[in-house]
Amino acid sequence: MTLLDSGPGTRATTERPQRWVKVLDQTRCIGCHACTTACKSENDVPVGVTRTYVKSVEVGLFPQVRRAFQVTRCNQCEDAPCVAACPTAAMYRRPDGIVDFDKRVCIGCKACIAACPYDAIFINPEDHSAEKCNFCAHRLDVGLEPACVTVCPTGAILVGDSLDPGSAVARIVGREPVAVRRPEKETRPGVFYKGAHQATLDPLGARRPDGGLFAWATQGAEGPGRVTSGHPGRPASTVEALVSYDVPHGAPWGWRVSAYTWSKSLAAGAMLVPLVLVLAGRLTWADPLARWAAPVLAAAMLAVTGILLIWDLKHPRRFHLIFTRHQWGSWLVKGAVIIGGYGGALAVYFAGSLAGATEVRQVASGFVLPLAVATACYTAWLFAQAKARDLWQSPLLAPHLAVQAVLAGSAAMLPLAQWLSPARAVTGVEVLLCGAAAVHVLAAVGEVTVPHPTAHAHLAASGMVRGRMARWWWFGTAAAAVAVAAPWIGVWATPFALVGLVAYEHAYVQAGQSVPLA
Repeated sequence: MTLLDSGPGTRATTERPQRWVKVLDQTRCIGCHACTTACKSENDVPVGVTRTYVKSVEVGLFPQVRRAFQVTRCNQCEDAPCVAACPTAAMYRRPDGIVDFDKRVCIGCKACIAACPYDAIFINPEDHSAEKCNFCAHRLDVGLEPACVTVCPTGAILVGDSLDPGSAVARIVGREPVAVRRPEKETRPGVFYKGAHQATLDPLGARRPDGGLFAWATQGAEGPGRVTSGHPGRPASTVEALVSYDVPHGAPWGWRVSAYTWSKSLAAGAMLVPLVLVLAGRLTWADPLARWAAPVLAAAMLAVTGILLIWDLKHPRRFHLIFTRHQWGSWLVKGAVIIGGYGGALAVYFAGSLAGATEVRQVASGFVLPLAVATACYTAWLFAQAKARDLWQSPLLAPHLAVQAVLAGSAAMLPLAQWLSPARAVTGVEVLLCGAAAVHVLAAVGEVTVPHPTAHAHLAASGMVRGRMARWWWFGTAAAAVAVAAPWIGVWATPFALVGLVAYEHAYVQAGQSVPLA
């Protein structure tokens, strides 16, 4: 074991500010993977997942080809997206700059994985909690260097205090040309690369091997929950580069999150539509649609939403920590409060229905209406916290989610209105369904036809219309387009709208996670 220059324990007990950073000198790296194995041994990392690994890229054309390496790991960001997204502060930033984790309070929501622009976080398959590189903080605290530093045979990995002008890392970062990964994400990483080739630093800078055939492994084609490394087409690079070794990464959020966005839209829209009709004078407070059908359907779908969210957790029994150990910066926490508030307002509204107290329902509707809109739209800010997913960063996502809520709510209300309500209410629901379906289709088409500001967003959008999610997107958009004819086909528009919306949601959520980040 190697002691830090200042002696055992000095770094952990000093009073002055610290900022631990790491310099990875890729001009010295020989791709031996000693750092990977040392990390696994030191931190008991199971087979199949890694806190750090060495990516390699073949640069050039035969016979002038060389192999470039990149040591890949957590970037210890100063503005760490994983910390902001974690609902229970299981991911947290220490005063010395290390982004660490507490497995005891991790609920396994995978928000940190979705947020990380470097794909550095994973769920441990043995304890089902999130983990990543933490600079071997337990070693630094007693004056020892991280395990990867001690085993590197060429001295390619340096760790030190960037605020100490006498440290090697401070001298290199301050005086020599170094690079960081994905600077456009503005996370201010604490891992610096010296002499790294851009084809290794840019996740899309090198081409994906044909058929997924890598140097020592076969990744195969992309599939559910699996993202293969490298650009699937022709990278926008000035050099010929081919990924020769990397590891596949999993998409953190699967079909349950896709279904949750749909059920939440339905829960919100089920009350939005009747209340809009009441305000427009096409429905009365005494109508069974507004009195009974709407709150019952909204409450049922809100319960389904909660079940899906808890079901998706790796530690579902810890879901209460969202409320008892909340980290208010996380939109998972804010969303849980919004959903809880909406559920409470629905309960008061329904109590007014049971008691026959129209005034109670009228007062409750003043809370139900804005909370329904918030329930429909908060996912836009939740997805925006996933800084890794460029497709989800659209400023139009919130209004699009509101439109989807009206689409789902009017589709669900239409058969109920035909059964329970007068013709003027049925016509109102049909007009709302027609308008919402038209706006939704226009927004969906615009999402894949308007040029995107980043290559990642463009590649994700292309995956929706030409990749493995294409059949979901095309079916969903076409089905929603049929619902535009609601004033003419009546209740037959309902299944097209609801099924089309869930297909579109699945394509959108999964395509956003389909672009390689490492």
